[in-house]
Amino acid sequence: MAPAFPADTVPTWARHEHYARRILHTLARDPERVVLRWRGEDVTGAGLAASVLSAAACLRRLRAGRGSTVAVLTETNHPAMLTARYAAHLLGAAVVYIRSHNPRSDAVELPREVQDRLLRESGARFLVCDGAHLGRARELARGRRGELPLIGAGPGCAGPDAHLDDHLDARPGHLGRLGTRPGDRPDTPPDTSSVTSPTEALARVRYEPGDLAVVAHTSGSTGRPKSIGQSFRTWNALVDAFPGSPEPGRPSRFLAVLPLSHTIGSMVDAVLAEGGRVVLHEGFDAAAALDALAAERITDAYLAVPHLYRLTESARSGGADLSSLRRLVYSGTPASPRRIAEAREVLGDRLVQLYGSTEAGGISNLTPLDHCEPELLPSVGRPFPWVRLRIVDPETGEEAPRGRPGEVRVASPTVMDGYLGDPGATARALRDGLLRTGDLGLIDRYGYLRLVGRVGDVVKSGGLKIHPAAVERALLSHPDVANAAVYGVADDDRVEHVHAAVSLRDGARRDPGALREHVAGLLTPEHAPAELAFWDDLPLTAHGKPDKAYLRTLAGREDRLPLR
Repeated sequence: MAPAFPADTVPTWARHEHYARRILHTLARDPERVVLRWRGEDVTGAGLAASVLSAAACLRRLRAGRGSTVAVLTETNHPAMLTARYAAHLLGAAVVYIRSHNPRSDAVELPREVQDRLLRESGARFLVCDGAHLGRARELARGRRGELPLIGAGPGCAGPDAHLDDHLDARPGHLGRLGTRPGDRPDTPPDTSSVTSPTEALARVRYEPGDLAVVAHTSGSTGRPKSIGQSFRTWNALVDAFPGSPEPGRPSRFLAVLPLSHTIGSMVDAVLAEGGRVVLHEGFDAAAALDALAAERITDAYLAVPHLYRLTESARSGGADLSSLRRLVYSGTPASPRRIAEAREVLGDRLVQLYGSTEAGGISNLTPLDHCEPELLPSVGRPFPWVRLRIVDPETGEEAPRGRPGEVRVASPTVMDGYLGDPGATARALRDGLLRTGDLGLIDRYGYLRLVGRVGDVVKSGGLKIHPAAVERALLSHPDVANAAVYGVADDDRVEHVHAAVSLRDGARRDPGALREHVAGLLTPEHAPAELAFWDDLPLTAHGKPDKAYLRTLAGREDRLPLR
């Protein structure tokens, strides 16, 4: 039976540094208020708090706590993704999401062997699953020899407080208590036998800001994604970094169309902590997003750059009601200044560009006011006040002169604690108290950060160092180009040449010469791509970024490409 919803929580939780304690306090303050909307159903403060307390009670019975990790495998943006995280964090345990690595969409699930690797890397001792993933969860549990208790969430798993004993009875839906011994778990929870209030029991749980809270994953376009560790101190800072409602008495209403397992997770936590509402969608659909903005009176939303382009096109074609929208944050990939100017014309002075990474958190942003100045749109804005940023020579580490490019390195409360189980990679990434972002950039005369490429992603052509990102921005500024990827290809003499793959906007004519002239005019003739391939849609990696490694393998075989 689920714990009763408390009439009140510990008073000091109202301003507690632990974000989940603040959320529980806020839910208790107004239990009948709708806090989540998912698949057309409303979840009240009382309902969410009861689910969190129930899940925490279940995890505590299984001896989850400090030093343990809870894995989560559910459908995209299932409320259990929040319930499981809050419950685990209230007990001092960490969480890892294992459905997908893609920060734009969870539509494609990771293979079982990859999920099993994530469980091993994170040291997960528990797995929360919904009915749709019960079969996969049982497969993963069977490979762990009884060391992975399954905890059900939602229909098909008999409720959020059920343990599914896959090892004593393999019948689907069987409920049971998995036998445990105190020595089987990294930490033993406090004795709460004399405690009657669920929140009083949680208040006795030992909480350490330096403990591991979230195992996240990088979403780079090359190589195998790495597992990174974020402590409670880091996650709390990420939650605090999201600005609250600018209007007293009018809390935020947030539209979540990207996976809760990535950037928007901390944003959603911030909205719930301040007393707002979150509308959960299972993916991005421009028409559905516009409908939700109007019907749900959405005040805040976060989109990937390609989503922003599609939303702009849909909003331009019909009379969209954006009257409630205050902030539309976008990030993820370099944005075309021309397309952003178009978005501002259609969507108004609501745009906020965010530059950051999984390892760093937010680094800088372009405010709505910055978007009014065309000369600022090629930049990624000014660093946040809490970020210390340096531009250095990537080889020597010496400070680069103002206006000269170098590697972007940052120090911030939101920077990761390190790569999980890889001290060597951590030492290479974190030096002298600064995170090496791998991005090349410069500070312009206005004090704004402009990115020019990636360390190591430089094409040496004709004696020049050409940054693909600069050529991509030049191509994207052409009115016919919808998307572009630029990369270096070496010929038989090992001489590198600039290659580009582009997709065109509807109705545009394929004209390689015009695109080369456009790039040469904006940059130099050496920057103009030696080869141009045209695609209906660029091939993407599992992380939603142009697959440059694949495109390189097709160099010289343009006749095989799906041309317009």
